[in-house]
Amino acid sequence: MRYLFQLRLVPFLLALLSTAGPPPLAAPSAELTIARLHYGGGGDWYCDPSSLLNLLDYLGRTLGIAVADDEAVVRPSEAELFDYPLLYLTGHGNVRFSALELERLRNYLTGGGFLHIDDNYGLDPYIRRELGRLFPKSELIELPFDHPIYHCWFDFPEGPPKIHEHDGEPPQGYGLFVEGRLVVYYTHECDLGDGWEDPAVHRDPPEVREAALRMGVNIVVYALTH
Repeated sequence: MRYLFQLRLVPFLLALLSTAGPPPLAAPSAELTIARLHYGGGGDWYCDPSSLLNLLDYLGRTLGIAVADDEAVVRPSEAELFDYPLLYLTGHGNVRFSALELERLRNYLTGGGFLHIDDNYGLDPYIRRELGRLFPKSELIELPFDHPIYHCWFDFPEGPPKIHEHDGEPPQGYGLFVEGRLVVYYTHECDLGDGWEDPAVHRDPPEVREAALRMGVNIVVYALTH
């Protein structure tokens, strides 16, 4: 199944290669979008409604690739899950997957998909429980600062940026690997999604929003190229 993702990504990979110089003269025929994961359990999977729209716009301008003008929303049980190379999950509360959803997510990730989880404060205990159910033999590990996800486009020598304070702990980026491949990247005490939102929502300084958007670019570039 992984080769299907690779075929879908060819236009974006060609555009990324072109950005070593001027932007490509012609945009790829496909449009990149990011699918927000609609999960059960009662948590607000829909929070930060302007975040992915702004990230997509920034991706298009930064990478010179064609992007959709709207995010996608998909449930793990839906067949459309396999249409998207990158999933995004965020929220403040409980996350719960059914047995069928776990099976489909497992197939999606082992087949070449990628999941970015962004704790919007309060998600941590629930998502750790569900990841343990998803891949019982794999553990979340904190990624070292020299991992390629921090250097594949923009340089983040100290790991993910701190966008909102919350508990005042340092931002952390965790990874879940399956057969040596990073399939889940989890940002904690970071809150990238808030930094992607419209400026008036959280009134973050421009440099903070820019750091969040740049880290978003790194995550997408890494997901598309690894």
